[in-house]
This record gives sequence, structure tokens and C-alpha cells, in this order.
Amino acid sequence: MNEVMQKASPLQACDLRKAYGKQAVLNGASLLIQPGSIVGLVARNGAGKSTLIECLLGLQQAQSGQVQLFGKAPQSINDIDKSMLGYVAQRPDGFDWMTVDGMLNLVAPLYPQWDHDLVKRLLTQWKLNPGQRLITMSPGERQQVAIIRAIAPRPRLLVLDEPASALDPYARRALLREIVNLASEDGCTVLFSTHIISDLERIATHLALLHEGSVRLYGAVDDIKDTVRRLHWPATLPLPSTALAGEISRRELEDGSYSLVLRGQDHCILASGLQTQSLNLEDLFVELTA
Repeated sequence: MNEVMQKASPLQACDLRKAYGKQAVLNGASLLIQPGSIVGLVARNGAGKSTLIECLLGLQQAQSGQVQLFGKAPQSINDIDKSMLGYVAQRPDGFDWMTVDGMLNLVAPLYPQWDHDLVKRLLTQWKLNPGQRLITMSPGERQQVAIIRAIAPRPRLLVLDEPASALDPYARRALLREIVNLASEDGCTVLFSTHIISDLERIATHLALLHEGSVRLYGAVDDIKDTVRRLHWPATLPLPSTALAGEISRRELEDGSYSLVLRGQDHCILASGLQTQSLNLEDLFVELTA
């Protein structure tokens, strides 16, 4: 995949491998994120979403493979690059002893494009007390403050690890609106991991599905919806041992039949006379991670 390590992409990875002891977490994960896209990263719990994100940002070191962040190895990015990056970890921490205002005022001078009006608007809209100490806030409030800190610099790249995990439905929708605004107004590229498929369907332009350590499926959401189908292969019909054209997965059912997921326009010919059906993103997730 070296051919696709293109300078235009703000974030890309090739064949990342990472294990904790004997447990492989990343097993050849590759990803190329297009500028201006909003990529939803989905996987089952414990499948390595956070590990992948941390390796992409240089917070962890993959044991093999390549990563480029703004066209450089993550460990080589400079202060200017860092000012163009917004990141929210799954469990934001740090600055516990400070007030919201104190922390935001401390970090603001590090970012040339810091948007003070945006900070003021979001603190008011999300009903956050600027004078409250972070340690006394609820997990959802802490997460909202971390999100404000990440998007106030008007970043070129925004990476969010389960950003809505502690948010109520109202706060989640407000967050999603801000993500869309950043992408549409500033051309910001966004990568966010989530287990809430409805959030992904609402704002993501692209889907990346991580399973068994690799990116099993990646592409534009609309293209995936248009070209991915489930094919029911009856037990009475011998199934070739080699993959069919466009086959992504196959799963044997209790009656000896198979559920196959195929991608591409040609599968209609292959499936002539057999039962096929479209898949919503939740059904697709279940099929590919079962």
C-alpha cells in the first residue's frame, strides 16, 4: 500500500501491527483518510479502536508498519503541525485542579487560530460553568470541555475517540452539529470512533470497520450502501471454497446455509436466482464482526 501513502492525506497508515504480549490487537491495519472527510471508525468493544488511534497519533508505537501524520512520522511533527491537530481521548484527564476558564486560557496561546467566540458560545450553549473546577464536573461535562478544547483551535485534523460515550442525546446532537460545521466551514478532516451507528449514519462521509486487527471495510458511506449486499447461499447448493468476486465475508448458519456479504456491482450476476438484500450499517456491522 506504499503507493497510496499520499501527501494530500492528513492521516494515513500502512500495515500497522501491534500486540500486547501474545495478544495481537492490530494485524496489518491500513487506512487512508481523504482531506475534508468525516470518517466513522467502528469495531466491537475491545477490538483495538483506541490502540489504532493512539498509533496513528504517535501516542503509542506500532511494532511494525508506517504512519504519516501531516505527511510526517508522528514523532517528527513540529509545533505548527500540533496546532493544527485536535484530539479528545476516550477518557479525558489532566488539569483536574484547574477551572474550565483557567485551563482554556492556559492552552489558548498555543494555538494561533484559537476561536474565543466559539469557546464562549459552546460554554453557554452546553451550560458549562467557566468557573467550575474540572475535578468536580461529571464525566459528560468533562468530555464536553475536552471537545471545546479540541475544536477551539479550528484544527485541520480532528480525532475523537468515542466522543459521545458520556454525553446525553441532546449533547450528542450538539456535538455532531459542531463536527459538521468544522468540516463544511473549515474543510477540517475528522476521524471519530463510535459504537453508536446512528451517529455515524447522521454525519459520516466514510466508514472504517475494524475487525480482528485490520480494517475490514473502508469507503464512502453512500457507496457502501449502494454496492454492499447480503447473499443467502442455500445448503443445497455447493459453495466454492474460494471467495466469490467482491466477497467480504461468509458466515455459516445453523441450517448449513451461508450468509455472504459481497461488494460491487457484478454480484447481481453471481447471485442470479438467489436471495439478496441490502444492508443498513447496523446489519452490516453485525455481519462483518460476528
